[in-house]
Amino acid sequence: MRTPEQNQALRAATRESIELAAVRAFARHGYAASNIRQIAEEASLSIGSIYRHHASKEALFEALLERALTGLAAAAGGLSRDGDPLALARGFTRAFLTDLASDHGPAEFYRVINQGFLTDTPPGTAARLAVGQQALWNAFADLVRRGQASGQFAAGDPVQLTAYYFAMLSGIATLRLVSEKTPIDSGVDIALRLLSAEGRP
Repeated sequence: MRTPEQNQALRAATRESIELAAVRAFARHGYAASNIRQIAEEASLSIGSIYRHHASKEALFEALLERALTGLAAAAGGLSRDGDPLALARGFTRAFLTDLASDHGPAEFYRVINQGFLTDTPPGTAARLAVGQQALWNAFADLVRRGQASGQFAAGDPVQLTAYYFAMLSGIATLRLVSEKTPIDSGVDIALRLLSAEGRP
């Protein structure tokens, strides 16, 4: 007989499996065209098992959206900490690329979140994501300013540098969706060349 702790761990693992399956279904078919049956098949669970953890497809997407918003807030907070600007930028970049290289669906998750931006489905998704994204971008732009003041980062508009930096990360995530063989080893140094003051005119 399982202990309460074991039951709790099993429920958490099942919920994680369901949410990963939802990410893959939403990434493959889009939110509107996906249904609970597809998610259940992806998770190798019964439809009833899905409903025991999430009352509806909408509730399941809401859980994913909350996860994204929590992640954006945590990342913004990490970038806003006191410390060496280059080290903070390096740590953020390494964490992003390391996550992308895992097999837990981060590239698909990124695609689902982008779909929410582009389609605003369910309604209100785009506005909620925009708030979280803007907080992250503001934190990174402030980090760029600090790095420029210390001579670590290249001169230029911090907002523009931030936009290009995140566009590059977005492109890497898209490439990862196309092929899991996308090389991301040593990607931290490559990504940070955009910001580095070394060798810049």
